[in-house]
Amino acid sequence: MQVERARPTYSRSSFIAPMSNLENLKKQAKQYLRWHREQYYPVAAIIREHLPRFRQFSDPEILAAAFRLADAQELVARKEGFEGWQALRTGVPTAMSQTNPNAQPILTSVAAQLFVRDLKTSTDFFTTKLGFTIDFVYGDPPFYGQVSRDNARLVLRYVDEPVFAGDIREREGLLSAAITLDSADEIKQLFLAWQAADVPIPQVLRKEPWGAKTFIVKDPDGNLILFAAPAT
Repeated sequence: MQVERARPTYSRSSFIAPMSNLENLKKQAKQYLRWHREQYYPVAAIIREHLPRFRQFSDPEILAAAFRLADAQELVARKEGFEGWQALRTGVPTAMSQTNPNAQPILTSVAAQLFVRDLKTSTDFFTTKLGFTIDFVYGDPPFYGQVSRDNARLVLRYVDEPVFAGDIREREGLLSAAITLDSADEIKQLFLAWQAADVPIPQVLRKEPWGAKTFIVKDPDGNLILFAAPAT
């Protein structure tokens, strides 16, 4: 069994990056730069978390923005608790002016995860039938991806075995995702457009007892996706 070596700890007040550690941090910066150039989607969230100027950017906007080695080095430095790369090199700790120690973490988005048997078939369905766009597809062959439309995001995860036993999903109406719209007019418009496009709709638009209008779409893998809006 491989045992991970204990990592040395350093006091921030007296830390000066050893050459070996500094070289590793340089390599990390180059790795982040390469990921950005290769449009490796998960790096966008890391950039947004640690570089304040990207905080209001979406993932596609971050990947489309200019990102230099100096930006990657600043990212690494901030992850280590320093204001910038020079501060990390010299070991001078500086207050992170953008950090509020009393601030609570903010959840910025949510994405439902759908299990699919063929990623291309799934992305084709969501883009050509439902008007979503592909945010990213990852893997060779692809096994993971994300599609979005407006503020709705769906993560697609390849699986090669059934996730649900038998027909329980259809019998019990087990939803894989729920997406909301702002008004009754909008959900009616969307329902009629998809109905005309022969999108599989196992539950047509209806008014629910709790004061909402809903309908359900079924994707090629049998995932049931609820769309809901206020009834009035």
